[in-house]
Amino acid sequence: MARIVGVDLPREKKVIIALGYIYGIGRSLAKKILEKDLEGKINPDKRVKELTEEEVGLLNAVISKNYKVEGELRREVQSNIKRYVEIGCYRGYRHRRSLPVRGQRTRTNGRTRRGRRKTVGAVTKSTVQAAPAKK
Repeated sequence: MARIVGVDLPREKKVIIALGYIYGIGRSLAKKILEKDLEGKINPDKRVKELTEEEVGLLNAVISKNYKVEGELRREVQSNIKRYVEIGCYRGYRHRRSLPVRGQRTRTNGRTRRGRRKTVGAVTKSTVQAAPAKK
């Protein structure tokens, strides 16, 4: 199993897909790394299990030298969020209240961020009788 910047890449996947398992590298950045940064030294259609030690070392060197990935990127993102909260800007306010940050509607959607629905309002006699009592 190839280990690049602290992440074990799946052996059966193609290199261009497997690089996406690294936090901060998506499909387009993986393509750019393989084509431009490595100048075509590694075939994107090659499987991870077919990579030699030199190729793995080359990939590791290019990624760790040129890009923020994994722990370093996670720390930067968390520090940015913390800064938003501290300065009291709108984005920080949304993060603090666990609401969607990027302008999504919340009246009907936003369940991923807000959690399960909680019923709010008056309870009528008919709704109490319809729901069996908990024991």
